[in-house]
Amino acid sequence: MKPPHLALCLGSLFTSMTALADSTHYPLTVQSCNREVTFKEAPRHAVSHDINMTQMMLALGLKPRMAGYSGISGWKAVTPEMARILDGLPELAAKYPSLETLLNANVDFFFAGWDYGMNVGGAVTPATLTPLGINVYELTESCAFVMKRRSASLDDTYNDLRNLGRIFDVQDRANALIGEMQARLAAVRKSLPPERPRVFLYDSGEDRAMTSGRLAMPQALIEAAGGRNVLDNVDASWTRVNWESVVEKNPQVIVIVDYGEITAEQKQHFLENNPALQSVEAIRNKRFVVIPYVEATPGIDNVKAIETLAKAFHPQ
Repeated sequence: MKPPHLALCLGSLFTSMTALADSTHYPLTVQSCNREVTFKEAPRHAVSHDINMTQMMLALGLKPRMAGYSGISGWKAVTPEMARILDGLPELAAKYPSLETLLNANVDFFFAGWDYGMNVGGAVTPATLTPLGINVYELTESCAFVMKRRSASLDDTYNDLRNLGRIFDVQDRANALIGEMQARLAAVRKSLPPERPRVFLYDSGEDRAMTSGRLAMPQALIEAAGGRNVLDNVDASWTRVNWESVVEKNPQVIVIVDYGEITAEQKQHFLENNPALQSVEAIRNKRFVVIPYVEATPGIDNVKAIETLAKAFHPQ
């Protein structure tokens, strides 16, 4: 991440000084989806699931408080920079951790989300972990899987950073990160023209498309970058749609999420050669933009995605 400019440094310093004056007083109770979670002290053996949540924890300087992480190498490629940051921190499970895995690591805190390491009725949930002495904080965006929510927003990510700051008593770091994200977002918004191209996000899938409705983070990213998610009327988070729906919406730009064994180039090739999509404006004009998974899901790289998308949506 590039160093912030002087004004941002001063703003972050002021925020940090303010946060330091407001240290966490335990016991602390925070809201997590439709639950309240109480912490008697800051966690000492935390585990984060997935690359975006692990990145949040590490950006807050919480590596010494972590027993490890899960759900990265089984799904996503790790950049050399991320590999250096993760060095020395064990991956407890390449995909999904089991109850036994978490208990054997003496875990006291699990940062995960619904459809990000936890599934309703699954073996690893707040309901199964809390009785074992493992507090769970749920990724805010993912709460759409267990409760009614408004459209996804960057405020979801800010909320998670603030709550992690309070839970671990690192509010100064959390507020500095939020301040930097907000400053970069404001810079993007200053230069956006009024035109808003129609945008479709393609995650994966051939028979049907895995994509984002209005409750998943890409909704917020596309909107902030000056586009319009063609599925902003779909009251769902990450979901699947028929190709007929994509053709009907006729997107002008297609955003491809890059992760997994199928490369972004292979995904684009599939879209360009799908007979059902040949009338779609984005396909005819070859207007594609690629963002990595860690930028498409809630986390500190969301603003990086917005910067990339804004340039692609408004090349002029």
